Amino acid sequence: MIAVSNGQIVACGKSCTSTVEVLPMIGRTAERAWSTSLRVLVACAALLDPGAMPGAPVAVHHTEGLVHGFLVLRTVAGDTLADGDLIQVARGDRVTSRLVFRFKDGSLHDETAVFSQRHNFRLLSDHLVQKGPAFQHPMEVSIDGFTGQVTVRSTGDDGKEKVVTGRFDLPPDVVNGLVLTLLKNIRSDVPQTKVSMVTATPKPRLVKLAITPQGEDLFSIGGASRKATHYVVKVEIGGAAGLVAPLLRKQPPDTHVWILGGEAPAFVKSEGPLYFGGPIWRIELVSPVWPRALPVDSKD
Repeated sequence: MIAVSNGQIVACGKSCTSTVEVLPMIGRTAERAWSTSLRVLVACAALLDPGAMPGAPVAVHHTEGLVHGFLVLRTVAGDTLADGDLIQVARGDRVTSRLVFRFKDGSLHDETAVFSQRHNFRLLSDHLVQKGPAFQHPMEVSIDGFTGQVTVRSTGDDGKEKVVTGRFDLPPDVVNGLVLTLLKNIRSDVPQTKVSMVTATPKPRLVKLAITPQGEDLFSIGGASRKATHYVVKVEIGGAAGLVAPLLRKQPPDTHVWILGGEAPAFVKSEGPLYFGGPIWRIELVSPVWPRALPVDSKD
């Protein structure tokens, strides 16, 4: 017989099993149960998601043009981490968009996406650089939308650089570097929009983004109230990894984005991670701050 005393398993009687024998037996039983659960999840994933379904690209409702926006990157507590620039140039139906954040600690986030906007948005190439102490694993990711070639250069915990190259059959709805642009073209009355994204963890992987409108939130400009549509962007890993990710606490947190609607939609704010496993950071628009002007009749 086995009894429990003060939260510990103890043995009593001639037929009892000792504590030393019982604990390993319980451990082996738990391992077998966990292993069986994983096999069931993998089998279910194979049946439910035998292959990634190609998505539809987002239609162009508002064409992109010449832009230079000023941004700031903060923690959710409001501490400033980096200043940023969004620089965009359009030549015909081909657009080059560059988002740069320069951190106070010397870190850098620099992403340049080239895309076409003929009827639908289509990624042509994307190049992302993240380096410095702000990023747990510095990396450089290159995506060729024509060939499907993806190259990831990353630095591991041991300080050694690792290069992983793969070729994907990229669907037409890949949105690396385009999420904020696409959100200005997604109707707020559409229940959900799904698009694809290449992630680097550091191995390249194709995932889905589920974009869902969550109503409108109020904000103000110069004391005047405005409304912005609140979107939630959820990463769907898919397959067996997607089923196991929440159990292993590897499911990326949702990203929240606010877009001002109307004839000329505009990005207002976002809250989410800049990299896999990263903290929640806030991106907002900022206005230039001028030094205080000296009086006209002032003397040196």
